[in-house]
This record gives sequence, C-alpha cells and structure tokens, in this order.
Amino acid sequence: MAYTSSLHLPKHLLFPSSRRTRHRPSSFIPISAAAKINGGVNGHHAPEKPAAPNGKAPQHINGRGKKKGVNGHVNGHTDRIHLSVSTGGGGGGRQDGSGLRVAFQGAPGAYSEFAAKTALPGCETVPCRAFADALAAVERGAADRAVLPVESTMEGTALRNYDLLLRHGLVVVQEINLFVHYCLLAMPGVRAAEVRRVISHPMALAHCGRALARLGVDPEPVEDTAGAVEMLRSNRMLDTAAIASTRAADLYGLDVLAHGLQDESWNVTRFLLLSRPSPVAALPVDAAAAGAKTSMVVAYRGGSMMMVLKVLSALSSRNINLTKLEIINNDGAAAADTGSGARPPVMILDTSARGAPTLRAFPHVLYVDCEGAAHDPRVREAIQEIEKFAVFVRVLGCYAADSTVYDLQ
Repeated sequence: MAYTSSLHLPKHLLFPSSRRTRHRPSSFIPISAAAKINGGVNGHHAPEKPAAPNGKAPQHINGRGKKKGVNGHVNGHTDRIHLSVSTGGGGGGRQDGSGLRVAFQGAPGAYSEFAAKTALPGCETVPCRAFADALAAVERGAADRAVLPVESTMEGTALRNYDLLLRHGLVVVQEINLFVHYCLLAMPGVRAAEVRRVISHPMALAHCGRALARLGVDPEPVEDTAGAVEMLRSNRMLDTAAIASTRAADLYGLDVLAHGLQDESWNVTRFLLLSRPSPVAALPVDAAAAGAKTSMVVAYRGGSMMMVLKVLSALSSRNINLTKLEIINNDGAAAADTGSGARPPVMILDTSARGAPTLRAFPHVLYVDCEGAAHDPRVREAIQEIEKFAVFVRVLGCYAADSTVYDLQ
C-alpha cells in the first residue's frame, strides 16, 4: 500500500519525579510529518545505566564516544530521558485499570504488554499470537481491551495496523507513546563475542540493522521480541542473542550484553487501546485537564487533493487543530516503480449500516486525528460538514490526549 505517513508526537518532554508530577522544560521539539530525529535530546545528562545481571558491564559496540567494554549505549547515544509514569484513563474497571483484561500480541514481556501496563497499571494482560487475535479476544468478550502499535518515529505507519483497526468494530479509548529501547540479551555467562546470530521481531531487527552489522551476526526473524527471549531461554541457546527490553531480561533471567541497539536514538512507538463500543460515550475523568482527541477515517472515490483541502477547511474554519493526516491511495493501479501488482482497496467495516456491520471497499482513505471531543459542537459540526462531501465517514474513537512519552527504564 502507498502510505504517506504522519506521526503526531508530543510538543514537550516530561522529566521523572518521585511524586509523578509533570514538569515542562523551557524548550520543546516540534515533530513534523514522518520526522526522524537523529541523536539524543540535547542538554540533558544520561541517567546511570543498569548493571547487567551477571555483573558485567554492557558492551559498547559502535565505539563512538566510549571505548569498548565501558558501560554505555551501543550506538554511542548517551542522552536519554527517563519519564515518570502516570495512570492512564480507560473507562470500565477502576482508574488504574484494575479488573480489566488487556489483550496484546506476543509473549509476556513484549513491548505491547509494557504499553498496556503503563497505560493501565492494574490490568491483567492476555497474550495473543497475532494482532488480529487480540482484537478478536475483545470482540468475543475474552478481553476488555486490546493494545495495538500503530506508528513509530523510525517506520512511520509501516506497522499497517490501522488497516486491521478499520476491519473491526472496536473503538479507540486511549493512546500511549512508549520509548522503545532495544537491548541485546543472552543466556547467563554468554559473552558478546560468542554470539553468532540474533533473533527478534522483524521490525526490531530492522531498527537495529547497523548495530547488528557491526556485531557481525546473522539476524533471524521470529514472531515477537518477547517470544525470541522465551525461545532463547527454553532452548538454552548459547550462540544466540535476542533483541528485547531490559524488563524482558529481568522476567526471563537473561544477561544484558548491550543497551541502545536501535539505529536512531529517538525511537518512539504510539499504541492505541481499543474497546467494544459503549452505549454511553464517556472520556476518562481527567479528560478535561488533559484535553481530548478524536480519530476518524474519511473515504472517497477520487480527487484526493480536493478532498484533503475540504477536510482541512472544515477543521480550520472552526479553529480545530489537526494532529494527524495520512492519505492512502489504492485505486487498483499497478505500482510501476516497484513492478508490483494492483493495490487492493482499503476495507472498512461500516458499523452504521442497517443489520449486521458490512465491510466496504474504498480506493482513497484519509486518516484524521484532531483535537477536541466528538461531542464538542465544533467537532460535531466539522464531521457533519465532511459527511456532506465524503462517501463515508467513521469516527474511530474519542479519548483523552496523552502527549507524554513513557520510558521502560
């Protein structure tokens, strides 16, 4: 599919506080569409690095800024911001998520599970083999929420899970931005020089390509990061390492050989929490303080630029800030530049259709995130105006906006 990626990230960074209060620095970093920030955030000292479980200092591979054997990040990025974790809202259960079951893709220790636990600390997590299985678990009542990674600063929306979201009737009830810090994990006592291959999720391997090349190891993709760690531990693989988080290392009792394998120091993934539609639309209790965000999809048959201008006009004329706009053109034409076949149309579940919800095919789709609740008069009027010239509009969710970037460290 032809994606024009756009990722809305926070306009400010928050620093840790033992009281979990939110501090705003004097400056902020604006993030443009599909932006990739190279290097750390200037002016902030790196926190102390955690010691490896076996007492060995994690190896520094790329040799920039530190010598090999000195505790440091693999790619030489010593600037790192560790953020406080606050309780996210969620609706249903208590405010901390107690009593809620959250389905995620992967094995225990996956980044998606950490995103769920960060958003809803008191929740019970339910591992699933595939993202579609996590959504299906919510639909059949086996889980109350599903967590879905949808964007990253390194890959834009290459995760393509928006397509999966559109095919189901779940609604977005919460967002969470997680700093993804990749580490090299191995069996206790194994040294980096003994590693011959590295296993992990294909996306994690792609994000750490330069570091793996410097290590001179063979990458091997598996279903997920935590699954790689589980495989490593259960099979006692002494010539193999896995890419995952430090929390996965603690969970499975592995050594951390190196920190910060990611090629780009600023590596943030946005996750959405999904729920079955509720007859009573309710935002979390802190929505008034945090602000609200509405996500929608606009489908149309042709005239992409005209449609974009009309959508922008409907929002800007009411002083509604746009936080995400992504265009997908799948008109069935073959991709001449790649020699691939015709692109399939985008399938959207029409939940407003009479009778059972129906999947509908569209060649052109806009993903839109804007500030404001869907029931706000300005947002409601904008949606009504868009419905007049679009073939189909579906509100994907209304939820409390959360621009905090949370860190696992």
